[in-house]
Amino acid sequence: MEPLEAAGTAATREDAPTGTPLLAMQGVHKVFHNGAATIEILKGADLELRRGETLAVVGPSGIGKSTLLHILGTLDRPDKGTVTFKGQEVFTLDDAALARFRNAFIGFVFQFHHLLPEFSTLENTMMPALIKGMPREAARQAAEEILRRVGLSNRLGHKIVTLSGGEQQRVALARALVLKPELLLADEPTGNLDEANSRQVHALLKTLNQDLGMTLVVVTHNMRLAGEMSRRVTLSEGKLVDADYS
Repeated sequence: MEPLEAAGTAATREDAPTGTPLLAMQGVHKVFHNGAATIEILKGADLELRRGETLAVVGPSGIGKSTLLHILGTLDRPDKGTVTFKGQEVFTLDDAALARFRNAFIGFVFQFHHLLPEFSTLENTMMPALIKGMPREAARQAAEEILRRVGLSNRLGHKIVTLSGGEQQRVALARALVLKPELLLADEPTGNLDEANSRQVHALLKTLNQDLGMTLVVVTHNMRLAGEMSRRVTLSEGKLVDADYS
């Protein structure tokens, strides 16, 4: 397989060696310091994700769910332990190479969509492709395709501020998927949506997982969404354990 240093600029879609998880973390520790206090969030956490798997991370606030997601997405480095993607250690990369890796392979959706209000739906969706260096016309075509998939083909030229909350979250989802990442990480993607829009986003996530074969990890308090994932875990004493779901 192409080394990750190269893949960060020219992403490969080659499969990992047989039996190798898409992403794995082993013995991951993460500590935060707050003045004189030391808060140990992750204490030797382990996780394996297979291609196309869907995983919900559930549990009360403050147990480290978002910290876990940030490390899986390489937004934050662990203090100890390893994270591998297709068998290769990602945190051996420097910050610039790690940013290229994220752009090529990982999509992010957050509770607060972080869209740029001065730009249109289409322009917001094109951003990751333009950052990657894709020609503008190719970026536009890729953005239009994914916006059609999420039901926003009639909103391409609309400024973000003119869209409803549900529409804005679908733009955020389209932006995360415009480069067809192999891993999608979502942190409370329906936290600010009403029931009808939440159900629509749930259906979109499920359909896109099936159609694109992407691996999906969702941090959520929404047990309906968690129940639609193929596996559910929570954090207990800094380690990942199967969630009791009845």
